[in-house]
Amino acid sequence: MATQRLSISRVLQFCGRLWLLWFKAALCMSLLSIMASVIQVAVSQDLMEVGDDYGSGGFLDDNANCTTVENNTNCTDIPADGLCLNCTFNFDCMYGSNTTAECRVPEDVECVGERRFNRTFMCQYCYQLEESDYCCSSNTSCNARGTPTANYIANCTARNSVTCLPPRIFQKQLQCRYSNGYSWSTAILLSFTLGGFGVDRFYLELWGSAIGKLISFGGLGVWSILDIILIGTGYVGPADGSVYVF
Repeated sequence: MATQRLSISRVLQFCGRLWLLWFKAALCMSLLSIMASVIQVAVSQDLMEVGDDYGSGGFLDDNANCTTVENNTNCTDIPADGLCLNCTFNFDCMYGSNTTAECRVPEDVECVGERRFNRTFMCQYCYQLEESDYCCSSNTSCNARGTPTANYIANCTARNSVTCLPPRIFQKQLQCRYSNGYSWSTAILLSFTLGGFGVDRFYLELWGSAIGKLISFGGLGVWSILDIILIGTGYVGPADGSVYVF
């Protein structure tokens, strides 16, 4: 009987030590995941600050002034932005057909060649341009993973290389699609390998469920299996509502 009690005591001690080792490993991995998330957010903020130095959609806003026009630029190559070049448009033209605009370079803009000329372009308003011909502001506060996908009103500007019927600045309703750098491959890999510790949810900054998953050892394996499916299908994503980077 004494030998049996001693064996049970040793088994309990071994299980206690194993649980303590498990807990320490989970704690370390969780801290590493939190640090990675903090670094990721900091990098994303730096990229957003860099993007703020540019115009809508991350492109240089060269509609702001005429300093981009060099002295040796041909007058006919100046964009019809209303600042460096003033054009009179024919709003009665037929959509999709070629039409001309009478353009004049202001006196304070230096260029080479005729300062008055006609410019031929396709008759369409700027808001009717192809997506590649304009840039728009982004929205990082809407839920990009909602069903149906959320929309937002964006401020868009026609590119300076494109001539179109004004106004060149207009609004469009766009789908909310933005990312803060959370990688789907990283999330699914963490779910496969360290999902029992909740590291996958710590990575996605789902703090409450991550702690619950850590304490319950991945719901004794059931939660871990479910998360592999949910993260793999994209049903579970970053807490900020952004989409994955693949």
